[in-house]
Amino acid sequence: MSIINTFDPISEEIIKAQDTIKEIENFPKTVMVVFSAKFRELFLKKYNAEEIGYLIAGGNKLPIYKFEYKGVQLGFFNTIMGGAGSAALLEELIACGAQKFLYFGSCGSLDKQIAEGRLLVPTSAYRDEGVSYHYAEASDYLDIETAPKLMSIFDDIHIPYNATKTWTTDSFYRETKHNMAQRKKEGCGVVEMECASIMATGQFRKKEVYEFLYAADCIDENVWDKRILGNMPEGFRDKILLIALETAIRL
Repeated sequence: MSIINTFDPISEEIIKAQDTIKEIENFPKTVMVVFSAKFRELFLKKYNAEEIGYLIAGGNKLPIYKFEYKGVQLGFFNTIMGGAGSAALLEELIACGAQKFLYFGSCGSLDKQIAEGRLLVPTSAYRDEGVSYHYAEASDYLDIETAPKLMSIFDDIHIPYNATKTWTTDSFYRETKHNMAQRKKEGCGVVEMECASIMATGQFRKKEVYEFLYAADCIDENVWDKRILGNMPEGFRDKILLIALETAIRL
């Protein structure tokens, strides 16, 4: 059997997230999920949040927060990078009681033009990782079922964005020139490390998982342009966080 043909829709899992995670009473139905500690620090500085539990990754406690924004109860969680880890933590957040998830974070741009002044909404993800093949039938791309609703919300609140295919890869240091050219040829505008994994997990578990991205660096034309990577313009995170909040209350 090929490694990509490991999807088993028939038999049950040996270990389930519910076996190790207890549901938290009054857990917020919608959770905002970030990959960056700097976003978590900004969030905690600006909003009065209550820690209601935690998950563990690599022996480290990752707090789960609950807060209210414009009368809506929301959750906030700082996950880890990479498809395998972020998908496992998504399973555990579901076990805690969450129903909807809004992920937002950085990506690499494969097209200098696509990300200028706009957020990015992935519509399908190239499955250059392993997690998604355990949650969905084998295919090159995974269609993102929640993308139309997210784009509709952005339209309603007048947020400029571009829709694009994304390249999800497990191997950050093996993004080769040939593979990049092939992904661009197929219509991928960005590259990141989690989208296919978390979307496949959410769709299999019948939970709503949304994601938008912003381009932190660019590898267009086979040259690495660091752009805002590690040097984000002042106020940029505040703007992204506010967009995420306004979106989360509309999911």
